[in-house]
Amino acid sequence: MAKIWVEAYGCSASYSDSEMISGLIVNGGHTLAENSEDSDLNVIVTCSVKDATADKMIRKIMDSSSKPLVVAGCLPKAEKTKVEKFAENASLMGPNSIGKTLQVIQSTLDGKKTIALEDSDLSKVGLPKIRLNPAVGIVEIASGCMSECTFCQTKISKGDLQSYRVGDIVRQVKTELADGCCEVWLTSTDNGCYGFDINSDLPELVNTVSQIPEKFFMRVGMMNPMYMPRIREGLLKSFESSKVFKFLHVPVQSGSDKVLNDMKRGHTAKTFRDVAQQFREKFGKFTISTDIIVGFPTETEEDFQMTMQLLEETRPDIGNLSRYSPRPGTDAAEMPQIDMVEMKRRSKLAYELICKISKENNEKWIGWKGEAVFDEEFENQKRGRNFAYKPIFVNEEPKIGDVRTVEITDATVHSLIAVSYTHLTLPTKA
Repeated sequence: MAKIWVEAYGCSASYSDSEMISGLIVNGGHTLAENSEDSDLNVIVTCSVKDATADKMIRKIMDSSSKPLVVAGCLPKAEKTKVEKFAENASLMGPNSIGKTLQVIQSTLDGKKTIALEDSDLSKVGLPKIRLNPAVGIVEIASGCMSECTFCQTKISKGDLQSYRVGDIVRQVKTELADGCCEVWLTSTDNGCYGFDINSDLPELVNTVSQIPEKFFMRVGMMNPMYMPRIREGLLKSFESSKVFKFLHVPVQSGSDKVLNDMKRGHTAKTFRDVAQQFREKFGKFTISTDIIVGFPTETEEDFQMTMQLLEETRPDIGNLSRYSPRPGTDAAEMPQIDMVEMKRRSKLAYELICKISKENNEKWIGWKGEAVFDEEFENQKRGRNFAYKPIFVNEEPKIGDVRTVEITDATVHSLIAVSYTHLTLPTKA
């Protein structure tokens, strides 16, 4: 049997895919290598959202092509020719063809390049996995999406929405908890439209998962603002559960309705304003995360200023900023592009504002006292999260899975600093 190295890049769905690929590898009798140098074969689970990300993937692929290689994830599905240009002998596997992992690996080890990019009917729920973080269970709830965004390759990679059944997801969450996870992430390309194809919706799923008796915390992943009016009232109710982190990731992308229309986002800036306002009014301390794209081909200076105004008005706790980059196969890639110097100027201004708002929001937490669950290793430190999913570092090193009472003493742009008072073990029952 072979030693196989698996690494992942990109969103939580990519990391979830890598966990399942690793689980299938081990179930198939192979072992996981500790690094790429000691392996017989390397598997890279890729992301293709941005040019910079794709370029990083290509460099990694080139560095790994001296031995048998499988390139998995979104990039080979969206840009097959590009991957083959830099690693002509690599086998390729799409994000919805994970069920063929062992077949692809064995043929690659035998010296035969294999292409497995077609979508399968196999649900990812229930596949074996080797967890990257023992405290966090990443549970994919759907594949694909219902959007037609002109800047995005995801639809090319993952196709139309295919929601997994509520009962199957609940069983998977129970498995994660039985394996020792204290935190569960519900993830997909777009959680906002979950269930629309199977006569369900996200609030129903969150409510059902919340009823699992074990003590745990739940992070509800990214959702397109387009679908928020349809599910908002139900979601406000489902978020009342103490198990649900008071956190929303709602990517607005632009403050200009004209640009949003050109992006085919299906929502307005007001949609985002309403979401931020209503969740904060109901829950008080509530973390709002959003994504911003600057330099979209049709964005004027006036449009950009609308985005800056939206940031000032809504004051998101987290702003994930991207310079627009044309992705092959998308409509926006065919539009006249904005000058790079101008794009960098806008990016700098937006970044400075986002950092200012984030730090000011975090400083409002100074003096707060409450519980935090420590769930992740981060730059050789342990990071905790409170009820609003705020990242917290303490003055001593806790264990993964510890729950501690902390008091916030300082804040940075990206995190809270605290002292720890008590050390608890997360109970198994609520």
